[in-house]
Amino acid sequence: MVDTGKLRRMGAELPLGNDPLSVRRRIEGLERMLEGMIEVPGLGRKVGLDAMLGLIPVAGDLIAAAMGLYLVWEARNLGMSKWQLARMAGNVGFDTLVGAVPVAGDLFDFLYRSNTRNLKIVRKHLDKHHPHTRVLEG
Repeated sequence: MVDTGKLRRMGAELPLGNDPLSVRRRIEGLERMLEGMIEVPGLGRKVGLDAMLGLIPVAGDLIAAAMGLYLVWEARNLGMSKWQLARMAGNVGFDTLVGAVPVAGDLFDFLYRSNTRNLKIVRKHLDKHHPHTRVLEG
């Protein structure tokens, strides 16, 4: 049986609009799915699809990179500067290159969270240019 509440928290019901609030929610949902979907027992640290896909040689890293680049594409649609987009693409590229190294890359994927870094860049932009999208976390 599927827990619909858990699916909602994982981002299964993401808004489809092009407005900044919808984009923010999509990006936050994707980041949560890629970086913090499942808690590792005993470590108290969450992992997501990015780290899990990294365990599949070559194809997994490419799929994770494509998903990370989707975040960059969404940021581009928000009108973010080329400098910010380049930083975000660099984060994804660095994660992909180092993550492709067998074994050491898998550990690196567990520690380096390019999508979380990119989400911080997008949030900073949204908070400055679209403050009405800010969500108070309690």
